[in-house]
Amino acid sequence: MNPYNKFKDWFKTAKKIKSIDPTSFALGTEYNGKPNVRMVLLKHITDEGFIFFTNLNSNKGKHFKKNPHLSMCFYWEPINRQVRINGKGFLISEKKSDQYFSERPRGSQIGAWASRQSSKISGRKYLEDRVKLYEKKFSNIDVPRPSYWRGILIKPKNFEFWMQGKFRLHQREFIFLKNNKWEKKILSP
Repeated sequence: MNPYNKFKDWFKTAKKIKSIDPTSFALGTEYNGKPNVRMVLLKHITDEGFIFFTNLNSNKGKHFKKNPHLSMCFYWEPINRQVRINGKGFLISEKKSDQYFSERPRGSQIGAWASRQSSKISGRKYLEDRVKLYEKKFSNIDVPRPSYWRGILIKPKNFEFWMQGKFRLHQREFIFLKNNKWEKKILSP
């Protein structure tokens, strides 16, 4: 039993729905004993786990540095399915982060430099001025990846696959690692 295969099958089904972005997921972190959740985008699925990219100076980056245990929740309402994943995050290599950063649209690359993500700013004009500053700084050259912008690989410890059922009698499968082998439990809705 490989939960990655089931995830990939469900993900493939969700990708067929044009009204949703199947890569969006709720990322849960913990900071000082309090949960924090925000939406981020899945960029790669590997044999080891799931990769997203972020500014490590943002709140989520700071939370990750203090506690690398992360939660993911994908909800694909049109197909009545949800996948929850808990695991541990690891920074991916700078080389792989460089590679992905180089593939991003130039405007997104500039934005990574211009935005001091999660910090207070005086207003929108401040951000627009910083965008202009970095557009000028990097005019006619490739935009390098900021050192604080990295990929994080979440290596799952467990998955919960949820499928909506009639009369709230949902189907729930909990797949978890035990002694480096995946085991499965069926949960009551």
